Amino acid sequence: MKKIFLFIAFAAATLFSQAQNHHGQTNKDIMDVAVKVNAYFMKKNPDPALPTFVKRMRPSSLWTRAVYYEGLMALYEICPRQEYWDYAYTWADYHKWQPRNGNTTHHADDQCCLQTYIDLYRIAGDPKMIQGAKANMNMMLAYPTNEDWWWIDAVQMAMPIYTKLYSITKDERLLDKAWGLYSYTRNTLGDKGMYNEKEGLWWRDADFDGDYKEPNGKNCYWSRGNGWVIAALARVLDDLPKDNIHYKDYVKDMQTMAKAIKACQREDGFWNCSLHDPNNFGGKETSGTALFVYAMAWGIRNGILSHNDYYPVVKKAWDAIVKDAIHPNGYIGYVQGTGKEPKDGQPTTYDSHPDFEDYGTGCVLLAAAEMYKLK
Repeated sequence: MKKIFLFIAFAAATLFSQAQNHHGQTNKDIMDVAVKVNAYFMKKNPDPALPTFVKRMRPSSLWTRAVYYEGLMALYEICPRQEYWDYAYTWADYHKWQPRNGNTTHHADDQCCLQTYIDLYRIAGDPKMIQGAKANMNMMLAYPTNEDWWWIDAVQMAMPIYTKLYSITKDERLLDKAWGLYSYTRNTLGDKGMYNEKEGLWWRDADFDGDYKEPNGKNCYWSRGNGWVIAALARVLDDLPKDNIHYKDYVKDMQTMAKAIKACQREDGFWNCSLHDPNNFGGKETSGTALFVYAMAWGIRNGILSHNDYYPVVKKAWDAIVKDAIHPNGYIGYVQGTGKEPKDGQPTTYDSHPDFEDYGTGCVLLAAAEMYKLK
C-alpha cells in the first residue's frame, strides 16, 4: 500500500511540475521580477528630479526617462504602491507638468513625458496635471503640416498622447491629427514612407529606405525601432474608440507587423538588433524584445492577435528575458544603447551598460505588466 501511495505521490508531483513548466511563470513570479527591476532603478536614482548626465547634463524629462515612467505607470496599475505614485508625481511636479523645452516644442522626444502626466491625471484628476499637455497639443493642432515625425521612434514617443488626451477631452481633432502625423511617416516620408507593407516592418528613417541594405543584402529593420511602432499601436488602440474611422487601419498594421516580427524571433526567444540580418551585430537584445512582448501580449489580451499563434511567442520571449537578461539585483542586461541602427550602442551583452538604461527598464516593466494581465 505504501509503494502505491509513493507512486501516486510521485506521479502527481511529476504532473504538477510538468504543468508548471508548460504554463511558465505565475503571476507572482512576473510581479516579483517587475518589482525587483524597478527597485534596482529607483535605488540607483533616488531623486527623480535630478538631471541625467551622459556626456552632458539633460533634464530628467528627456525621452529615455519618460519611457521609464510609462513602464512605472504600467507597474503601478498592477501593483499600486504609494512609493511608485510618489516617485512619478515628484518627477512630473518638478517639471511643472510641462513638456521638455516648453509648450511650443514639436519634437516627439520632448513630448513623451506628457503620456505619464496624463496617466497621473486620469487617476488623481487635478487639472494642473494636463495643462501642459493641452497647451502643447493645441499648438500641434494649429500647425498646418504633419511632417514632425521624421523617425519612427517618434510614433511611440508622441502618438499615444493624442488618444490619451482625447479620452479626457473628447476632442476629435486630436484623433485626426494623430492619424495625419502617423500616415505621413508611414506613407510619405522618404521615398514612399517608412512602412514596407509587403514585409510588414518599418525603416528607422529616410536614411534606410531605398538603396540602403544590410551586409546580407536585405533591408535594414532595426529591432527597437519596430518595437517602438508596434508598442505605440497598442497604446493608441487602448484609448481609440472602435468606431473611429482609422481603428481598423491601426489594427491591420499591428497584425501585419506581429506576423513579420514573429517570423524573426530567435530560437532562444529574443530578437536580434537587426531583424533581417542575424550576422550584423546579432545576439540577444532586451529592449526591442520587451517592446514586442508588450505589444503582442496586449494584442492577445484584446482579441487582436490569436492566442494560439502568439502566446507561445510572447511566453518564450518573456521567459528568455527573465532567465538570461535580468541580473539577481534587478539590473537588465543585453540592452542596446541609444542610436538608430544595429551597429549603434554596442556592445550588447549580459554585463554591458548602455549609455542610458532607463528606457530599457521601462520597456521591461511594460512587458511585465502585460504578461501579468494576460495570465
